[in-house]
Amino acid sequence: MSRQEPQGCAFLIEEVGFEEIFTPEKFSEEQRMFAETAENFLENEVFPIIEELEKKDFDGMVKLLRKSAEVGLTMIDIPEEYGGLGVDKTTSMVVTERLSTYSSWATTYGAHTGIGMLPLLYFGTAEQKEKWLPKIATAEIIAAYALTEPTSGSDALAAKTRAELTEDGEHYVLTGKKMWITNAGFADLFTVFAQVDGDKFTAFLVEGDREGLSLGAEEEKMGLRGSSTREVNLEGVKIPADNLLGEVGKGHKIAFNILNIGRFKLGVGTLGGGKRALSVATKFALQREQFGQPIAEFGAIRSKLATMATKLYSLESMCYRVAGYMDRNLEILDSNAEDYPQQAMKAIEEFAIEDSIMKVYGSEALNFIADEAVQIHGGLGYSAEYEVERIYRDVRINRIFEGTNEINRMLIPGMILKRTMKGQLNLFDQIQKVELALAEGAKPTPPPQDDDPELAFERFVTEQSKKIGVYCANQAIQKHMADLREQQEILIDLADIISQLYVMDSTVSRTMQLIERDGFEATKAHRAATRIALADAFQIVRHRGERLMYNLATDDELNAHLEAFEKLSFYPRIDVISLSRIVADAVTARERYPF
Repeated sequence: MSRQEPQGCAFLIEEVGFEEIFTPEKFSEEQRMFAETAENFLENEVFPIIEELEKKDFDGMVKLLRKSAEVGLTMIDIPEEYGGLGVDKTTSMVVTERLSTYSSWATTYGAHTGIGMLPLLYFGTAEQKEKWLPKIATAEIIAAYALTEPTSGSDALAAKTRAELTEDGEHYVLTGKKMWITNAGFADLFTVFAQVDGDKFTAFLVEGDREGLSLGAEEEKMGLRGSSTREVNLEGVKIPADNLLGEVGKGHKIAFNILNIGRFKLGVGTLGGGKRALSVATKFALQREQFGQPIAEFGAIRSKLATMATKLYSLESMCYRVAGYMDRNLEILDSNAEDYPQQAMKAIEEFAIEDSIMKVYGSEALNFIADEAVQIHGGLGYSAEYEVERIYRDVRINRIFEGTNEINRMLIPGMILKRTMKGQLNLFDQIQKVELALAEGAKPTPPPQDDDPELAFERFVTEQSKKIGVYCANQAIQKHMADLREQQEILIDLADIISQLYVMDSTVSRTMQLIERDGFEATKAHRAATRIALADAFQIVRHRGERLMYNLATDDELNAHLEAFEKLSFYPRIDVISLSRIVADAVTARERYPF
């Protein structure tokens, strides 16, 4: 089965492997060339001066941005008509992943080419684009995004910055304060959000040299010390009315859509950071000897390396699946149409749920991987002389960036319910199928775990997990109805279940395709990683589901719900220890991420 237009959250309502997904194994020669260019730039230009960058050498950071422009890295998302390369989303993500091995650089680069530039690209007028995009493409001017305020972080629409139209209608005057603004120390153009008439949330393009715009001191941060982060103070900053971005009162569309793309890019960025941390840890483990042998030969260390690689395999499968979906949706649009930017944004927004899942899963996977990398280094990992010390500090912000993980978790089931109510996602049909299966009474028997090119056991585990997820979602809807959005603890547990379903579906789908392409024997490590991922994911699904049942069911109903839950569930007997040894062999053989 194949769709001309991929649907967001299709993994919830379709069987695993229902369609071919895009995976890194399908990268084109051009995409591999872009990846090599990005890797070479990091190795030759960025890594040699990290020590200076960490000491806030922002002149050096600006020079790097302009050097990266010379090899095309700052212009990949900008259309050719504005001096860019106009590549597809997959190529853009390949570059983002490869440039994310040093977090301060990735943050600076991402703020310029991502959240700093994309509002202008998707919501700017032709005149605004012609004026600024070519200079952003070459990094002649550097972009920044100013949304957060001292009293409005997660609640962005509660911003207090004001924008008042002058009596002649020629200018807006902005007054307020923004904080945590990446690139602020050297940005030339800010996308600033303010309230027009006190309650119309609106976006503006504000040049950095405008009178009345001043900066606070550089923030002393736990991590990302090589990136510039400052307050931006606006004291009666007068800008032309032509600098209005989009429509008055429609700034939320810009903010939320750009955050979706930011989450998507952050998911891919955590993949790049995780691969670097795994590589650093593996090389250290192979060189460090204790008790007369490299610590990479000890089971305790090998188990860590295997788990780190497995999480990255799932994350990689999730990320490039979405990139492929976006490209398929964008390919069928007419790029010459007057409303193309709006159509493109809608096509990208289709996968907002997957974006949030990638952001949450990726940031938490990277946090785990960085922590394990430090642990593998032992006491040396706590020393600033070793790279993992900086990696550990740098990764912590990812669970806060682009909306906290708590906010994103609450968004995931909320968006699914909203789409279901609008008829955009046929979740109720799945609920009916689960109820029918329960009414028939028979508990499904899992297939044997024998080696199977069709991955029957893996597909069974995934499909049973989906039924558990649907059952839990239905019970939450039945009990709370419209009030469900206020039940934050329930939403967070549902989000964890949904996220693990996407992990399972994406990982199994990729491995099925690899078996078909490369053969069963050639995918031994991939199959091992897939089963490890399933074991971990199913445990989370079952645990969160049981916890929800204890809350959603009354005393009289609880036994009935738990009996239904047992019919849907089972205990997969997966030998994770043996499987981890297979993955660890692959990691140590290649001294890095092996897939």
